[in-house]
Parts: sequence; C-alpha cells; structure tokens
Amino acid sequence: QYSLIKDVVSSLKRHRMHEQQFTHHPLLVLSNFGLQQIQVKLMASMFQNMFPSINVHRVNLNSIKRCLLVSYNAETQLLDFRHYSVKVVPVGVSKGLKKLLQEKFPNMSRLEDISELL
Repeated sequence: QYSLIKDVVSSLKRHRMHEQQFTHHPLLVLSNFGLQQIQVKLMASMFQNMFPSINVHRVNLNSIKRCLLVSYNAETQLLDFRHYSVKVVPVGVSKGLKKLLQEKFPNMSRLEDISELL
C-alpha cells in the first residue's frame, strides 16, 4: 500500500514543501531491525547504504529537515516506510522573540520601543 504525494499534500491543513527540505540527507531511523536473520540484516544494510550516515557530533540540527522511519514487523514480515518533515522552533521564549529567531519580522507599528517586543 502507498500514498501519492498529491494525496498527502491535499490531506494536510498546512503543507510545508520547499526545495530546501531536499538539500540535505534525511535522518534515518531503523526500527526492529535487530533480528539475527540474514534477510533482516540485508534490508538494514541496504537502507543504511541508501542514505549517507550523519555524524551526530558535527551535524547542525537546523540542517536536518527530514526524518525517514523504516519499521520492520517480524510477524507479518512487512516494512512501514514513513517520511517526516522536521521543523526546529524555539521554545520558552516570547511570541515576538520567536518571530525574530525564525527570521520573521513582527508588526511593530503599535510599539514604541523594541524592548516592548522582547
């Protein structure tokens, strides 16, 4: 079973598709691939070689825009392949400062000073 991208985009309230999402490799997450069967090891190796490894000590978290989850169900012998879009947002800051950090410029016509925004 699969879904076409046009069906996925039409079902979303706010879709976030832009070309910058595909400039970097996705973060690959393999689930339930720890079995000792040779075909499971082969599948895990295939997925790991399809996408370059990410050095977790050197990666810039803002550059990761996608996450690819591949989950193996041993009972049914089926793979679930999920592709997620990742967005990093600041947490614990005021609404005005959050907009500045996301490089969106808030409406400051009602304010007399920048300190009112912060």
